Amino acid sequence: MPFPKNYPTYVPRPDFLKYLDDYASHFNINPVFRNFVNLAKYDENEKKWKVEAKINDDQIRCYQGRFLVVATGETSDVFIPKVDGLSEFKGEVIHSTEYKCGEAYKDKNVLVVGAGNSGMEIALDLSDYGAKTSIVVRSPVMYGDLTKYGIQRPKEGPFFVKVRDGKYPVIDLGTFSKIKAGEIQVLPALKSIKEGGVEAVFENGKCYQFDTILFATGFKRSTNLWLQDDFLINEDGLAKPIYPNHWKGENGLYCVGLARRGLYGAAMDAQNIANHISSLIS
Repeated sequence: MPFPKNYPTYVPRPDFLKYLDDYASHFNINPVFRNFVNLAKYDENEKKWKVEAKINDDQIRCYQGRFLVVATGETSDVFIPKVDGLSEFKGEVIHSTEYKCGEAYKDKNVLVVGAGNSGMEIALDLSDYGAKTSIVVRSPVMYGDLTKYGIQRPKEGPFFVKVRDGKYPVIDLGTFSKIKAGEIQVLPALKSIKEGGVEAVFENGKCYQFDTILFATGFKRSTNLWLQDDFLINEDGLAKPIYPNHWKGENGLYCVGLARRGLYGAAMDAQNIANHISSLIS
């Protein structure tokens, strides 16, 4: 179901949510919310997948079906890397998913860890609102020669990097102009928090004080903790089989969007799975 023709190229959040509601209504889809899957395993005797989901502390709901589609996505679990002494940091520590607006950070020293699209856009927003903004840039970025600003250019193309590392190309909305103007400071990898929890220590040995450390460090997947299957999903929660045969496992098990090919890859997976299940039941 395509977006309405009056929607802009970049769809605002309220319009996107309305689209999802309209989509569910149009296709008579009834999502069951607040179910946290504890276990999914294949019953050899009944030839069905059985799923146990926790509704609250006292109640478990069970589902079963001939087919099971794992569609939990590449970005399901917040990831914050281990940093020595981080638990002792005296300031605020948040993940990018908790960030709302830079207005509350005016005149504060803020460190953004991570230079993907989220990190770059948050750094820009913070700077626009008057925060004293620094950003940790470890991965190369493809915007000409920026080595004098502490940013390396990648040797591989963006599509190769997306498939290999799961990293999207950075779309610059003005962050690099601020870096070049000295309004956003580029720092190397964050090494530790100094004893006392006040200063952050970086790979180059330098130390700086911050009011907030914001981790735009992406996500991990926890699929391997609940899915009892050794063939389809690896320990990192991604598909084991090599593309383009990654979407199909055994015993009616499938996965969508777990091959590091973004939304267009998920769309192809969904169509392949729908066609395959249709061929089996028709």
